[in-house]
Amino acid sequence: MIQDEGISTITSTPLQFFTMMPLSPKLGSPYLWLRELKSEERGLYLIHLLLTCANHVAVGSLDSANLALDQISHLASADGDTMQRIAAYFAEALADRVLKTWPGLYKAFNSTKIPMVSEEILVKKLFFEMFPFLKVAFVLTNQAIVEAMEGEKMIHIIDLNGNETAQWLALMQVLSARPEGPPHLRITGVHPQKEILDQMAPRLTEVAEKLDIPFQFNSVISQLEDLDIEKLRVKTGEALAINSVLQLHTLLGSDEVLQKTSSSAAKSANVVQYSRYSLSELLDKDLVNRCSPSPDSVSSSALSQSNATKINRFLDGLWSLTPKVMVVTEQDCNHNGSTLMERLLEALHTYAAIFDCLESNMSRTSVERLKLEKMLFGEEIKNIIACEGVERKERHEKHEKWCQRFDITGFRHVSLSYYGMLQAQSLLQGYGCDGYRMKEENGCVMICWQDRPLFTVSAWRCCNRMNIEETAFSL
Repeated sequence: MIQDEGISTITSTPLQFFTMMPLSPKLGSPYLWLRELKSEERGLYLIHLLLTCANHVAVGSLDSANLALDQISHLASADGDTMQRIAAYFAEALADRVLKTWPGLYKAFNSTKIPMVSEEILVKKLFFEMFPFLKVAFVLTNQAIVEAMEGEKMIHIIDLNGNETAQWLALMQVLSARPEGPPHLRITGVHPQKEILDQMAPRLTEVAEKLDIPFQFNSVISQLEDLDIEKLRVKTGEALAINSVLQLHTLLGSDEVLQKTSSSAAKSANVVQYSRYSLSELLDKDLVNRCSPSPDSVSSSALSQSNATKINRFLDGLWSLTPKVMVVTEQDCNHNGSTLMERLLEALHTYAAIFDCLESNMSRTSVERLKLEKMLFGEEIKNIIACEGVERKERHEKHEKWCQRFDITGFRHVSLSYYGMLQAQSLLQGYGCDGYRMKEENGCVMICWQDRPLFTVSAWRCCNRMNIEETAFSL
């Protein structure tokens, strides 16, 4: 993961050596050695400091957390190597969490911030261009829609995150070439910002006219959690497809089950336990799963205990529209744990892979890379680490959890086509980087960096709920 000059395997400076070093407010001459650490040694110590700081934050030892943040600030760097960059954003997130304990101070620091729609559009465009993840998802989604809509004359697509025209422009090209002629196409874009939907409509309409496709674009300005299903205006005779790209996890906030936090002694023991391992071992998935209970270990019965939760109500609403196909793209990560330490460890795994991907493909001084890391990934990390309750929107979960939710609501899995996977694989191979991988598991496609799944694409269809109840009864 770390790429720097003079990398050597760390044998003489194990992480437990750092645990014996007291955190001192005087990072003067006695600690000059910190700045002379080699890349791997520095990475190990930053991991130790982040875990120590998170533990102090979790138990309310803010003075100790401040000392850890002070040391991190001398080693982390937003334009350094992979671990330095990651540490900078995780430290900022931990500091933000501490600052929230003084609501007046926090509000004063953030009172003049103005969200810029143009910046949001820019950073999402950068993500689309710099990574192949969404391109692969779009190829798989479009192929699933084309196959589900074969022979249909009136197609309605509901885009639950209407901000990217590239996917639908590509779909229009395919639909215009159908032997029986193009269908009447209606796209409903859902987005909280009117400006973004206003930019989509004329571009799609223009291309539809050139391709001689009867077309209509409907805008629904709404947060997903406030969406009124009736406003989607599904008409009789339309064949419906639903597309959700990195959206459904934002509805999980109301599903949060409050659990008692572990005692401070147990958390401290965890930090010491983590400290015995090297950086690569510490960021190894199996090790973390042994050291910290995975959110996925929660019984599936917890998902079915009530249909009153927001995500279940929302999926119920989508099921009631009887779509021929629903295609869902989500992050394949465990970022919805109930404790800070759980989320920090899981997020370190994910963003280590993403930042490593950037390190392999872009220079450290790239302005585009800095914008992506700060405006997109840095904000995601901050939301995962610093926020709780309904404020925490980045509640990414593993595909297995989503399968349980969809099954309970009345959706059944549809395997993505072999032809679609061939197209997606060809796109990845043409991207000019060996680190991207794609694998299929039970009809779901996982898009990976190296061997770590980062995103999943899956397709679903409505099932008769009587069948679900009969199956449950027979079990």
